[in-house]
Amino acid sequence: MKVWIDQDLCTGDGLCEEIAPDVFALLDDGLAYVKDGDKILSDPAGAEAVAPVPAGQEEATIESAEECPGECIYIEID
Repeated sequence: MKVWIDQDLCTGDGLCEEIAPDVFALLDDGLAYVKDGDKILSDPAGAEAVAPVPAGQEEATIESAEECPGECIYIEID
């Protein structure tokens, strides 16, 4: 499973980071980004920043996408 965020749709509520802090991070610009391990994929971001979901974080990632008010979290199934 892989995940990415469309920052143009992100509302910056931070629910994704609350639900799955190992997968998402909110940066100083007020937008959420995906993480690949310890690296935050912010340059480039969007569809070019696709990160693998860490083992055991699949349910939290799906919940984050479902709860996201901006509907900006996209999940790709391998």
